[in-house]
Amino acid sequence: MNQSLLLHVVERLEAFVGKLPGTIQKPILSELTPMKELFLQQRPPRLLFTGSNKTPVLEIVQMLFPDAVPGDPATLSTVNRWHDLQIPDRGIISILDARSSDESSDEIQIELKRQPADLIFFVEETDGGKKTRRKTATDNLATCLQSNEKGNASARVIGLIEPPTKASPSRDTLEPNNTQLQALLQAMSGTSDRFAGAFYLSGPNAARDAKAMMSIVARELPNAARIEMARISRDRAVQADIAQILVKSTTAICTAIGTQPIPLADLPILTTLQLVMVSGIMYISGRERSLRAATEFVGALGVNVGAGMLLREGTRAVLKFFPGWGNVICGMVAGAGTYAMGRSAIVFFLEGVSMKDARRIYMSSRKKAGRPRLLEKAGAKAKKKAK
Repeated sequence: MNQSLLLHVVERLEAFVGKLPGTIQKPILSELTPMKELFLQQRPPRLLFTGSNKTPVLEIVQMLFPDAVPGDPATLSTVNRWHDLQIPDRGIISILDARSSDESSDEIQIELKRQPADLIFFVEETDGGKKTRRKTATDNLATCLQSNEKGNASARVIGLIEPPTKASPSRDTLEPNNTQLQALLQAMSGTSDRFAGAFYLSGPNAARDAKAMMSIVARELPNAARIEMARISRDRAVQADIAQILVKSTTAICTAIGTQPIPLADLPILTTLQLVMVSGIMYISGRERSLRAATEFVGALGVNVGAGMLLREGTRAVLKFFPGWGNVICGMVAGAGTYAMGRSAIVFFLEGVSMKDARRIYMSSRKKAGRPRLLEKAGAKAKKKAK
């Protein structure tokens, strides 16, 4: 499922929303925003490298992303431009090395104004290098932040420490340098509220730091770049967080549409939204995005369009004698089914449960999502009438 098809789905939904009462249009459109950012505006994350460390940027990148395919190293090392690196079967990252001489600083500033960085890495060796080199590096970081300000004023700064290759420093040696780097970046004007942590590229703490750092990276990126990084990092917690955003927005939209007294007319919209939600969760997990595969998964859960239509339209027929809150209940039926479907997709594609368990979770989630709210609404209505 490509972005043009997703765009078509969103355009149909926006056209449908335009026919709804004005009071409900704004809530639905607000829930569409994160969906559009995550999927329609999806792009590679842009990572900027600054600092006093002179290790070739390709080596640093491959410490962070061991599976990265660099392409032409000569092009990357000589041109001060954003450069795309492929992570096979997972995604693409864009990098820009700003650890350059003063002669190329103007080119880097122009490039940052054209395409601002999402995250900035400040890289230095354990000993911090010479004071003059560190001063130049911090000045360069300040210049990059200023150039980046217009396009992305909230880009976070992450410190990276690479121990010298001559020695293998102990943890006792590394920890003070970590603290010093944190203090340096936090003390800089313009970085104190952007500093996200300092981590080691190698050494005894590298594995622990790599996991913690990648989790922060995936969480701090703007929505447009988060899915690509979630697929690349394979951080299940981050993937689940993004999937929950998708489920929340889709559930809210389906609930709002379901409350409208438009029998059958909204069914294609609801069904398509649910399949887009499931295919989105599949994509976040690292699989290909496919409406066909999503339909097969929904069918394996024991859900089909005909049953959903009969349930919801039958509910409407029974509740037509209860104007107002009867429509709310219909919306809750649609919302509960959507939430349950999304929850079962998360546990199956991200948590690795069996299809049998996914079916069980679908049924239990549907009851939990629908019944409490239904009773709450009915109880509130009864109390109001009693007064």
